[in-house]
Amino acid sequence: MRKRTGRRVFLRNVAAGGAGVLVLTAGPVARTYAANEKLDVALIGIGGRGRWFVDTMPRMTNVVAFCDIDERKFAATSQHYAELAAKLAKSEQSWEKQAAPVYQRLAEKKLPTFADFRKMLDEMGKGIDAVVVATPDHTHAVASAAAIKAGKGVLCEKPLTRQVGESRALRELARRHKVATSMGNQGTASGQFRRALELIRDGALGPIQEVHVWNTGGGADRKEPPKGAPPVPEGLSWDLWLGPARQRAFHPEWMKRNLWRDFGTCQLGNWASHTANLAFMALKVHELWLGEPPAGGAAPRLTVEAKCSAVNRLSFPRWETITWKVPARADLPAVPITWHNGGAPGAWEAVRPLLQEGSGYDEANKRLPFAGAVIVGTKGRIHTTGHNATFVLLPEADFQGVETKEPKRVDHSRGHEMDWVLACKGGKPAWANFDYASALNEFLMLGNVATQFLGPLEYDPRAGKIANNPEADAALMSPYREGWAL
Repeated sequence: MRKRTGRRVFLRNVAAGGAGVLVLTAGPVARTYAANEKLDVALIGIGGRGRWFVDTMPRMTNVVAFCDIDERKFAATSQHYAELAAKLAKSEQSWEKQAAPVYQRLAEKKLPTFADFRKMLDEMGKGIDAVVVATPDHTHAVASAAAIKAGKGVLCEKPLTRQVGESRALRELARRHKVATSMGNQGTASGQFRRALELIRDGALGPIQEVHVWNTGGGADRKEPPKGAPPVPEGLSWDLWLGPARQRAFHPEWMKRNLWRDFGTCQLGNWASHTANLAFMALKVHELWLGEPPAGGAAPRLTVEAKCSAVNRLSFPRWETITWKVPARADLPAVPITWHNGGAPGAWEAVRPLLQEGSGYDEANKRLPFAGAVIVGTKGRIHTTGHNATFVLLPEADFQGVETKEPKRVDHSRGHEMDWVLACKGGKPAWANFDYASALNEFLMLGNVATQFLGPLEYDPRAGKIANNPEADAALMSPYREGWAL
């Protein structure tokens, strides 16, 4: 599903409400809230993807501060609120009219603004209950860690982190400080996502034999860094934008994060955080990280191997095929999960026979849909869209009359962000809490490590180590610039 869920649909869902969520892990939160008391939330990153939270969080929380390294965005956000309030005030929908005063108050009220999230957390202290992190990928970990250590709940946009080691660190911090967390892979809240999970775990597809996940975006494969050193735009803190990354002269090309490994995660972080989510959860791959350790024997290892257009440690390959060989875990047998990206050779041939006419593929031009996944069992298949928010059972003739719209046993969602808000207020943990999301993100970011090395890598999920390649193991976590730490 290339199109994002619209703000209208989101706000309607918030207004409508619903039931709770499935418990993956649990833990107390810092304070207790009255039923109608709103969370005091600060937004870290208010441009780009951060604009989604600029729009959505005021409907369910008290937004109390903005943090961004570009001070020009503060005035732009106030103007945006004023325009949004005026638009909603004219709406014929009552739920939209009710939202208009919320945005108008934010347009008129001068909230505290900060360039440095560390200063914001120090100065505002108990005036903040929780934060939303929507910065570029390379600063997700440091911003989330600082907030967790300050006792704040954290909603971090996908990908959870840029590096494998950062995900593990956030999981341990969240456990230690007992705060409510979630990653922003919004398809998790879909009724169809939760119904598909039930069908897979109930055996409707039979034993799962293979999984294919794809995206046609590819990487930029830049061969050299930007040249020149243009002046830093007024109002932009380049040093804070770099955060923990190695110091370098400003160039606007660096800020296009998914061009560069130092700053982005390319399509594995940008899309697979959504598209691989259903298979990872339904097949209990996270049990390799979180389940009971094996009695007596060695901890199971997974193997990841990549083929790509070229090894490029500055940028990302134009195409890649990555296969994780997932060992047996919980009560499930071993299964391969393959990622096809950027029109990788063989992707069409591997995936097309698993789809069917009407599933969205382009027969004439031999093109896959922009993003999606196919989970293949002995009795049938699930083809799900890029956000995992919708799916079809294949062959369709074999599944006539099967309910696919809403879950029957696992909890419904109040909406992805609202699930996190309720967790912050002492409710059930969000499905994408950092215990789960850190395992998913480690799995995906191993793919970005694998495209930098030839041959299979053997990874121990419990130890967080690559056992057969010391150089690749060292690439799981790069050093931070002085002054930055988790």
